[in-house]
Amino acid sequence: MGQTSCRGSGEREKLLDLENSLLIRKLRRQPTERTPVWFMRQAGRYLPGYQRIRKGMNFLDLCKDPDLAAEVTVEPLEVLNVDAVIIFSDILVPLEAMGLGVEFGDRGPCMSDPLSSRADIDALRVPDPVAETGFVMDVIRTVHRHVNGRVPVLGFAGAPWTLTCYALEGSPSRTFAAAQRMLYESPADVHVLMEKIADTVTEYLKAQIAAGANAVQLFDSWGGMLSHQAFDEFSLHYCRRILEGLDGCGVPRILFIRGAGSHLEKIARMVDEVGVEAVGLDEMIPPEQAIRVFGDRCALQGNLPPQALFAPQEDLLQRVRNLQEAFKDHPGHVFNLGHGILPPTPVPNVQAVVREIRGE
Repeated sequence: MGQTSCRGSGEREKLLDLENSLLIRKLRRQPTERTPVWFMRQAGRYLPGYQRIRKGMNFLDLCKDPDLAAEVTVEPLEVLNVDAVIIFSDILVPLEAMGLGVEFGDRGPCMSDPLSSRADIDALRVPDPVAETGFVMDVIRTVHRHVNGRVPVLGFAGAPWTLTCYALEGSPSRTFAAAQRMLYESPADVHVLMEKIADTVTEYLKAQIAAGANAVQLFDSWGGMLSHQAFDEFSLHYCRRILEGLDGCGVPRILFIRGAGSHLEKIARMVDEVGVEAVGLDEMIPPEQAIRVFGDRCALQGNLPPQALFAPQEDLLQRVRNLQEAFKDHPGHVFNLGHGILPPTPVPNVQAVVREIRGE
């Protein structure tokens, strides 16, 4: 498969130029009139529109329906008045395109036949992102028609270690014991798998950018479970490879590695060397530590605990003010959560956070 170009057509540049939007300026650490706000998993189970659309519909079928996925994507803009929308999809979409059977049940995403040998790994392909996952690009284009230049449209992908965990484990896990075991028993095989995933994700994100994504976020949700040395080898190395592959695509790149508080110095060095525009912070990282380590070399995104959205509004809004105060002198703070919005989150509380940040 040839490499995907992340350079869009003249039509993309004409219709989708949102460089002057609040979020994109802040991700580039340019002056803005206020802090932009959006939320990880803002398009999802806590919103009534999603619940209505999802009722009786398979999750993957929803991801693959550009019109319905776009409707779910745009709902937070209409309900919350956020400063960006992030496409409704799932991090496991590229794994299905590589040849793995992906299912969504009561326990969440599952592999119908998880990988267990080098032969399984060798059988995987690096897919053409347009041919195999073109519905994601259709969602981006459809969302742009809905938002009509009001806010940026964000794309995303899961990082290789996180996707490796699901590919080897087969289902969600607290420890991903099968993946951790193979990492030490057969590290060369794990590297072969992760190289294929890294190539797949790089091309997948390039295709999203070519379709109109104004920024992209790389999620390594399980990077923090790795030991100090394994983190370098199996998380940060492959994140770097993908982010370097996106260099020159012309859109901000956001790196989010959950549980990486003890690795911030390493991440900061990589940010310097690669020129990554923004780093997402989970709720376990004190703002003061992040500012001390990163300085103003990149934008910092985060990091209200998702659970804080259940607090009484007065307490919640004080937490929001405290976080804004902590980041007030940083040139690139984007307000977000430390991880995704939880399903039972009360919508009025999320709306109150946005109003507070917008000064309404």
